[in-house]
Amino acid sequence: MTASITTVSEKNAKILHHWQPATWEDYLLYRDDRTNNRMRLFFHENYILVIDMGWEGINHATINELFSMLFILWFIQKPEQIFSSLGGCLLEKAPKQAGAPDLVLYLGDDYPRWTEGEPRRIDLNRWRVPNLIGEVSDTTLATDLDQKKRLYADMGISEYWVIDVQCLRVFAFQLDANGKYRECDSSLALAGLPISLLAQTLGRLKEGTNGSAAAWFAQQIASLKIA
Repeated sequence: MTASITTVSEKNAKILHHWQPATWEDYLLYRDDRTNNRMRLFFHENYILVIDMGWEGINHATINELFSMLFILWFIQKPEQIFSSLGGCLLEKAPKQAGAPDLVLYLGDDYPRWTEGEPRRIDLNRWRVPNLIGEVSDTTLATDLDQKKRLYADMGISEYWVIDVQCLRVFAFQLDANGKYRECDSSLALAGLPISLLAQTLGRLKEGTNGSAAAWFAQQIASLKIA
């Protein structure tokens, strides 16, 4: 165990808002602690990040719910497409990687299913990785575009979105042949969706609610040619 994380009692008093050296055993101490179930955990390259979410802020909640609505509105246009939205679930590939993205999207019928008695997380040694993940970035933009981007790329997740709450921007990335994220203009998981339309939808929040922004998005995609 590393010097920075020594006991469970010390761990409970210390939320690690910056990446700290740690072992997988350190990560397990946090993961299995039941005294604070609002922690979000990330582990990569023997570093750990522990974020105490507390109660979700209005802006973060507004955008998080907006993107859940956008997924539904998009796939209403493609009723034959099976999809599962599992945002907030802990993704874990023992003993190397873990993360808890705000957005988690699976396409197809081989999405993770929970069975009674199993841990309440997505075991990536058993299930495949999601088709798309995303982070809603209010106070975490720097790490979402740096360390977390490397984490999700190493997990092999083909598409990654970062939604900038403060500036109402969307950064979208896709894995290249070398396993690195490259910024992209259109989505793979939501095939035919321009990323610019997501940014325009976010801009509607300056004038109204996430519900009115979602309704505007629905009007726009109705005119798109969806394969």
